[in-house]
Amino acid sequence: MPIWVDADACPKAVKEVIFRAARRTEIVTTLIANQMLMTPPSPFIKAVQVPSGMDVADNEIVLRLVAGDLVITADIPLAAQVVEKGALALNPRGEWYTRENVQQLLSMRNFMQELRDSGTQTGGPSALSVRDVQNFANALDRWLAKLR
Repeated sequence: MPIWVDADACPKAVKEVIFRAARRTEIVTTLIANQMLMTPPSPFIKAVQVPSGMDVADNEIVLRLVAGDLVITADIPLAAQVVEKGALALNPRGEWYTRENVQQLLSMRNFMQELRDSGTQTGGPSALSVRDVQNFANALDRWLAKLR
């Protein structure tokens, strides 16, 4: 089961965790972005550059994935599509998107977007912390352990 990474906004520290896991487990991991990506040399780590444009990378991930694959993304609309296709979605803070929570998260995201569009300052998510990266690494490791 491959790992797909929504790489345009994936934090560097999270990418490093992903690279180590891909090399250690020999699971094919593909980063998809609309910009050129630097990846370490490995037969298990690939990068795909797609054209610029709204949701182009997201659409490419959804097109390529199959049920049971893992997608790493902070993009809630993408996560909703991933879950709908029967795949797994994990965000860079180590939180899983599930059938039970993704619609609620999507509704909250849309509500916050409406507030921002109306001029209300809502702020964004807090900066990724060392603890967040550790939570991500732990969640990824648990998933990888289940595959064995």
